[in-house]
Amino acid sequence: MEDIIVPVAVVGMLFLGLPGMILHYVTKWKSQTGISNQDEALLDELHELARRLDQRIETVERIVAAENPNWKDGRIADLSEQRKLLR
Repeated sequence: MEDIIVPVAVVGMLFLGLPGMILHYVTKWKSQTGISNQDEALLDELHELARRLDQRIETVERIVAAENPNWKDGRIADLSEQRKLLR
């Protein structure tokens, strides 16, 4: 009797249990949609904040450069050109 139970259990696990487990996790993996609406809203808010901060920095750089023309070095000029290219 034991000689029959073990092979039946092994065959059942191989042909029923293993594919069932694989299909279960594949279904769970496909049901994940990525980021949530709340995360997407937070990313949009952070992007807007970064854009506003970038504009403020450019304004401060222009003010300081207007008050002291020798202040602006090549590094900042290169960054301004790169920002213009990105827009």
